[in-house]
Amino acid sequence: MPEKKIVDVTEQKRLNDAREAGIPWKKWGPYLSERQWGTVREDYSEDGNAWDYFSHDQSRSRAYRWGEDGLGGICDEKQRLCFALALWNEHDPILKERLYGLTNSEGNHGEDVKEYYFYIDSTPTHSYMKYLYKYPQRAFPYRDLIEKNRRRSREEFEYELLDTGVFDDNQYFDVFLEYAKNSPEDILIRITAHNRGQEAARLRLLPTLWFRNTWSWGTDDQKLSLRMVAPGTIQASHHELGEYWLYCDGAPELLFTENESNAQRLWKQPNASPYVKDAFHAYIISGQDEAVNPAQAGTKAAAHYVFDVPGGESKTVRLRLTNACMDDAFGGFEPIFDSRIADADEFYDRISPNSLNEDERRVHRQALGGMLWSKQYYYFDLEQWLSEHNSHPLLESVRHGVRNTEWFHMLNADVISMPDKWEYPWYAAWDLAFHTLALALVDFDFAKEQLLLMLRNLYFHPNGQIPAYEWNFSDVNPPVHAWATLSLYKTGRALGRPDLRFLERSFQGLMLNFNWWVNRKDPMGRNVFAGGFLGLDNIGVFDRSAQLPTGGTLEQADGTAWMAFYCQCMLEMALILQEYDPIYEDIAYKFVEHFIWISYAMDRIGEHHDEMWDEQDGFFYDLLRLPDGQAMRLKVRSMVGLLPLCASTVFGANVAMQHPKLTEMTALFRKRHPEVFSHLAPTEEGYIGYKGRRLVSILSKKKLERVLGYLLDENEFLGPHGIRSLSRYHLDHPFRFWVGHQELKVQYLPAESDSGMFGGNSNWRGPVWMPVNTLIIRALLNLYSFYGDEFKVQCPAGSGQYMTLFEVAQEISRRLASIFLRDVNGRRPVYGGTAKFQKDPHWRDLILFYEYFHGDNGAGLGASHQTGWTGLVASLLDLFGRLDAEIGLETEREDIFDRLVKEQAGGEDETGK
Repeated sequence: MPEKKIVDVTEQKRLNDAREAGIPWKKWGPYLSERQWGTVREDYSEDGNAWDYFSHDQSRSRAYRWGEDGLGGICDEKQRLCFALALWNEHDPILKERLYGLTNSEGNHGEDVKEYYFYIDSTPTHSYMKYLYKYPQRAFPYRDLIEKNRRRSREEFEYELLDTGVFDDNQYFDVFLEYAKNSPEDILIRITAHNRGQEAARLRLLPTLWFRNTWSWGTDDQKLSLRMVAPGTIQASHHELGEYWLYCDGAPELLFTENESNAQRLWKQPNASPYVKDAFHAYIISGQDEAVNPAQAGTKAAAHYVFDVPGGESKTVRLRLTNACMDDAFGGFEPIFDSRIADADEFYDRISPNSLNEDERRVHRQALGGMLWSKQYYYFDLEQWLSEHNSHPLLESVRHGVRNTEWFHMLNADVISMPDKWEYPWYAAWDLAFHTLALALVDFDFAKEQLLLMLRNLYFHPNGQIPAYEWNFSDVNPPVHAWATLSLYKTGRALGRPDLRFLERSFQGLMLNFNWWVNRKDPMGRNVFAGGFLGLDNIGVFDRSAQLPTGGTLEQADGTAWMAFYCQCMLEMALILQEYDPIYEDIAYKFVEHFIWISYAMDRIGEHHDEMWDEQDGFFYDLLRLPDGQAMRLKVRSMVGLLPLCASTVFGANVAMQHPKLTEMTALFRKRHPEVFSHLAPTEEGYIGYKGRRLVSILSKKKLERVLGYLLDENEFLGPHGIRSLSRYHLDHPFRFWVGHQELKVQYLPAESDSGMFGGNSNWRGPVWMPVNTLIIRALLNLYSFYGDEFKVQCPAGSGQYMTLFEVAQEISRRLASIFLRDVNGRRPVYGGTAKFQKDPHWRDLILFYEYFHGDNGAGLGASHQTGWTGLVASLLDLFGRLDAEIGLETEREDIFDRLVKEQAGGEDETGK
């Protein structure tokens, strides 16, 4: 919950104006991808190999079909007109127009961007944005990066750009790209290149303006126009967007060409026009004057600046993109920038807890800035795409083997929060749910819109499935959408803006999705669930997305726990809606009953070999059910067995009185099935918790204590920087399973997997993941609101130090945040042993939010700009920062928590309202 009202903050007023008056403050933003090449959308191959079909080498010459990419770029909300930066250091073989990285087959640990760029700052309306690209002055080592990474095995580290020596002696430029909006459609642009070396170096800057190619595919015959109308001025004309002007300070040389493929270079075919997409590369690097249009018109244009930058000094370029024709575009330029920067400082100062120190504020702001930079216009018309592949399922002649044919109804054309605009430049449904929790700190409306988007008819499958991601929309992601929806509703209610329309719209779609899970993912009707890519695909012995080598089925403890959690969230939503429509009380009971049967399926009364709970070990495991009817637990201690902890919800003391019909139906179930009901939580001692609260949980108090024993053991799950996804116990005690003469093994690996079984980009086995850590913290806070200060556990296990569950949650959050914060030696664990990032003043305060983290030392792993779910660190800093501030006022912790837990973590107050 925000610490204080922020309606008087200038940036907040822009957000209010956008919501209430329709002023388009968010029409322009960082909606360009970092990588459009190598995506499914651009794949028209015979074999579906998207990476090879459209390569980085082709991207400078080949027009994209479905989107655009660029360096630090912006565009309008439908990506019609785009702006980005191109660079040349006079040594590179190609113009630097987009980020370079390795494909899945080129990297020893999957695809990976090989550049250093940083999303430093952004306000939610993008009224101010700041981006940094570090550009070497030496030739970029493209070939060296490919060859050395190809030679390395999975047991070796990746060969990174810093390893090549290209940044030695600080021979590079720090190129800062800043945007400041004077009005919704008047954008000031400032590019500042700092020479960090000692010697002067030449740099060419090419700020580039272009139209997305919509005319080459037979669906739009409107040819668009960019033309020079005065020295240093480009006019853009678009039949939908209208007229815009790009003013370029200093009257640089203006270059024009067409955003169309160079068929001659790509396919040895004649070009329809001599002016093609890679013309600026040919003109600047190859000296081909004829490559650019002398008529100074086209659909792609650039301003060509050439600077000799002395060592230790900088050069600045100023531009202005606006829908107004101006006589003096640069009058008042710097004061406007100063004002927007002041607005950004004011906004983040007001939303940051007062208790955060300077370094925590830096991490908090860069995390949220990175999330705002990670928006992308995502366009994908599946019906059109499948028709172009001759694989539309309703056509008579259908080409088989093309992905996503069952999603022919889908049309995506929205600005969406991406996991990582280079490595994952497509939405992932479960990632997106986590994104919204952090985005709500800065742009509550956008966060809600993102959740509703996945439930719209043009995304949502008619059968009720939420789309997963473009490589396979039918894959299965954890059902966390309901939790995110409920969390946002409660946050809005705490802000005095309860949005029942949002809650009900979401609930209707989620009902369909819940039924899809029940009907499709519980094939035997046993109330146990399995899927494919349930977010933890690489911490088990089998590839869950493939057929089991043993035959039979895998009953997943995490899949089943996710569904129990889903039931609880839907139950809470139904009870909120019941206050306004009594019909929801009947619906609420449906989820009570589902939850009870799911819980019972995980651990029936008595000792059984075919259930997930292992009474001897005190832990949950996946269950392998063999074709002959036998079953066995796969005793891998992993996050799979911790997720049942997350299925816990607390209700107020008067819940029974508030919902008599639900209470009556539940009592009848208890009377009919006493053996089923008797094993449920909350406690062996009774059903009443702190302040009379009621608990709905898979774990009884005794089970909770046993699972927490593993969770808080530093030799098992509790790492120095969060909860590991696989127990460290398996380092010396690997789990082994034999299929015939083949041994399958699961061993703790704190960094990336040495197995290629799960695909080149699924490399986690023991690292720390921010999203599941966040869910565990949420569960601990919920359970604390029930058990209060009386229930304490040893943390760390065996230490003799006892903590409440609140203190345990706080300790895990502290460990997670420490990944990014300077330690007592001034080092950030996220950067491991990389000296440049740890010591250099131009690197050490630039934070990257990786996909996951080394289980023992916290070093960043995987995608380097996964500010999506890793941006949740901002939510943790926010929540515990506010709690610390209030506890510091000597207010009773339980009283503070009463308020915050019912607003954010899921509990109700004692009135049941």
